[in-house]
Amino acid sequence: MNIYPGWLNLSICDKRWLTLLASSMLLCACQPQLPQTVRSGLVYCSEGSPESFNPQLVTSGTTIDAISQQLYDRLLDIDAQTGELQPGLAQSWHVSNNGLSYRFVLQDNVQFHQTEYFQPSRALSAEDVVFTFNRIMQTTHPFHYQGGGNYPFFQSVDWAGLVNSVTAADHRTVHFELSRPDSSFLSNLATDFAAILSSEYADQLLSNGQLSQIDSHPVGTGPFRFKEYQKDVLIRYYRHRNYWRELAKPEQLVFDIVPNNARRMAKLFTHECDVVAFPRVAELGLISQRPDVDIQESTSMNVGFWAFNTTKPPFDNVKVRQALALAINREAILQAVYFGHATAAHSILPPTSWAYNADLPTLPYDPEKARELLTEAGYAQGLSMDIWAMPVQRLYNPNALKMAEMMQADLARIGVRATVVSYEWNSFRRKLSAGEHDSVLIGWSADNADPDNFFRPLLSCSAADTGTNRANWCDQNFDRLISQALLTADQKQRRSYYMAAQQYVAEQMPLLSIAHSQRFQAISSDISGVAINPYGGIALATAAKDSQ
Repeated sequence: MNIYPGWLNLSICDKRWLTLLASSMLLCACQPQLPQTVRSGLVYCSEGSPESFNPQLVTSGTTIDAISQQLYDRLLDIDAQTGELQPGLAQSWHVSNNGLSYRFVLQDNVQFHQTEYFQPSRALSAEDVVFTFNRIMQTTHPFHYQGGGNYPFFQSVDWAGLVNSVTAADHRTVHFELSRPDSSFLSNLATDFAAILSSEYADQLLSNGQLSQIDSHPVGTGPFRFKEYQKDVLIRYYRHRNYWRELAKPEQLVFDIVPNNARRMAKLFTHECDVVAFPRVAELGLISQRPDVDIQESTSMNVGFWAFNTTKPPFDNVKVRQALALAINREAILQAVYFGHATAAHSILPPTSWAYNADLPTLPYDPEKARELLTEAGYAQGLSMDIWAMPVQRLYNPNALKMAEMMQADLARIGVRATVVSYEWNSFRRKLSAGEHDSVLIGWSADNADPDNFFRPLLSCSAADTGTNRANWCDQNFDRLISQALLTADQKQRRSYYMAAQQYVAEQMPLLSIAHSQRFQAISSDISGVAINPYGGIALATAAKDSQ
């Protein structure tokens, strides 16, 4: 056995893992292989299939990683080092003194993708920006209901209620008029969800009666153009040769869709994949022993949590939610699931956020108090519930099934009978959005440095309507605090509202924050130019093989 040179020095658990990995390698040999021409580019082993090829329609990190930074650009970008906003498709912008009017001047000569199904006749213009955001806001827009009419991130931040109009002053100047000041507005334009689409492509689809193709056959201005998609198998992109920035280094980019973690690692070790998403933290020590593989690690703005469906009894009872939270041994979870590569979460905000409330009391592990609260709530004999666990790894939760099983045992100690539930990833998300769960282990990765990026998408009433609020918690007191924070640009004043909001969430317990995890990815040692972005997503245009 030649997988690992230090075999004789390994523990029994490590040997079992490597034996499983060797078996997975044999299984990989029996699977359909990617065409050899992929080796002229880059292969990224992904953990799941995308839900759409339009990032406006989703909040799934699996989908965002696969499409957003590869196919599209946004008006603004975020500096990965500082979190500051910087020019994207907008070369400059101006904000009125009252905070209600925003003017953006676009870059010159930005070209859309040329594909087999679309040949653009012009460069990016203000018309494209107007089309992009009017589609989201206007229910009478011909493309609004394509893809279901849900724009979860934008609906969670009440985009339609905030933006009165988007207009083109000329072919390179766009005006946004707001109904109220919103200190997170610019940051939201820099998220991976705010991709700019082509209105010329939309006009072509409208005239041909092929409106649905706007989200399945994508056209953007990003470093790669779409070539093909085989569900649960692969996505293939080619270099966008007219890209307005530096051309992508890979001629071809393939997302090899491999849900099984051991198979993904086997493909990395056999050099069928160049980069692997979310290696299990339990395996990092073993992986790092290989001279041909590097492990990248970064502090990331994220939170893993356990959300209670507050629209279902008994989870509409705050004492029940508090009892369930007190019953969970989070310290044991940090060790057994995150292997020490995460910090305990006391808020949905990570400690690195400028709005973090460091004065929040630490929630103890207290089964005795949990039993008392259940009795007070009328459940002295316990209760039955389910815990939904993601079937895929995400950076905020590397092993939801194991976490759910540990929580199941904790809850049994206070008389709560918990059933662990899981589905295939796309089915899981669909059922979750329909509110079929009692509780769910899930999480969130920040798209920008603004604290609002955690509060409204996760816990606002608007987010409860659109499905990103997995607790389905709608509380006017919480919404009022967040709204007040957005009306001012003064950071000190905003922080006071966010501090109060965190205290209120800790008291009402619509969700239990569990961990803020480090982010990892495994990469072949001959690959350079790939870095972890602390604000989510992954950009692969700068990736290069030393041998190329």
